[in-house]
Amino acid sequence: MTPFKIAEFMSGLFTRKANAVLLDAGAGIGSLTLAASNTLKLKHCEAWEIDPVMANYLKENLDSQAVPYKLHQKDFVFDSVHRIQVGEGTRFTHAILNPPYRKIGTNSLHRQACRQVGVETTNLYTAFLALSILQMKQHGEIVAIIPRSFCNGPYYKPFRDMMLEKCSVDAIHVFGSRNHAFKDDDVLQENVILKLTAGGIQGDVSLSFSDDASFEGLHGRTVPFEDVVQPADEERFVRIPKDNESTETHHKYFTHSLKELGVEVRTGPVVDFRLKEWWSQYPGPGTAPCIYPHHMTPRGFEWPKEHKKPNAIFRSPEVDKWLMKEGNYVVVRRFSAKEERRRVMAYLITPEDTKSEMVGFENHWNVLHIKKGGLPLDVAKGLVVFLNSTALDEYFRVFSGHTQVNATDLRNMKFPSLELLRKLAKGYSLGLKQEELDALLTI
Repeated sequence: MTPFKIAEFMSGLFTRKANAVLLDAGAGIGSLTLAASNTLKLKHCEAWEIDPVMANYLKENLDSQAVPYKLHQKDFVFDSVHRIQVGEGTRFTHAILNPPYRKIGTNSLHRQACRQVGVETTNLYTAFLALSILQMKQHGEIVAIIPRSFCNGPYYKPFRDMMLEKCSVDAIHVFGSRNHAFKDDDVLQENVILKLTAGGIQGDVSLSFSDDASFEGLHGRTVPFEDVVQPADEERFVRIPKDNESTETHHKYFTHSLKELGVEVRTGPVVDFRLKEWWSQYPGPGTAPCIYPHHMTPRGFEWPKEHKKPNAIFRSPEVDKWLMKEGNYVVVRRFSAKEERRRVMAYLITPEDTKSEMVGFENHWNVLHIKKGGLPLDVAKGLVVFLNSTALDEYFRVFSGHTQVNATDLRNMKFPSLELLRKLAKGYSLGLKQEELDALLTI
């Protein structure tokens, strides 16, 4: 159920008021529709709510508005797909959404239904938004509160493509802290409010910010659309520049892609449960190190280490194809805890650490390498300094609001030149405090 202040703020983003035909999908008790009825001159509204208890409260609230309405106690995805396919149903001028957040599997019925109308997505919240877009009239306005995970990563690219092809992005509001604005409490992403116009002409984007759902300290600015979706970005990441900064803060350190540096990144190739028969709790003859995130501590690399997971893996033709040659590698955690200060956590692994001609990197790592081999030591050290900096963390948060770091994210980022990386490497040492590390980027 959407808190009143959020519902009020969302409805205030609508710019066209008259003759409104409103869609509210996953309506709950109707908080969003009630708020919209105070802003819009409603001619008709339609609400979807499958939960019978919620639907009873929703009906009471809709009755109180003296506006013609239709209540659908149906699954919004299946019902919308049918309506779109047969061309029936109201075409809406406005939509207001707080959709459910839940992953949908590749072979799930929801995923299969969405594909029938050209929607490919991995979560119910983007399915609800995509299907709402497809039911809008030309210049229909859509306001939705959703997690920020759609902004980046490969899984949401088809949704981003569809949204940006069919809509203009008019406004984005960012909540600084995670809160329970959703029906589902288990949301690890930051929340955003998104305002779109179906078939709209893309112009500048209005950005606004508040610490939480109270909207105290609300402030904002307008930025060119190119600051939000960069023209040359094939992944079409949605970047949200911070208050008074461009997306390219500290620009001399954000100039080159990994590809331009000659560096590659891959997800750690060792998926341990698939190689369980070759596990070894301790290193020994015929084994290679198997490096997990728990081997990296504030004190540095600790391996071998007592743990339920193996420290090594027996080599065999089946195993060796997942191993990498010894060398200097930079590894980046794919997942961080939400309470950790930085999103990006990078570490250096050297041959002195592993003392083995081959090494296994478990799947919870992103591994920076050159042709499946190591990096020059000075470049590797420079990358570790840069990736652990506050400047990089702020840059990363521009397009990512969740705790996962994908290999695609790293490919899509900008890095310092090789010359600057080598300069940063000169200040590298284990145990640098954050302020000492950040000071290296100002030299």
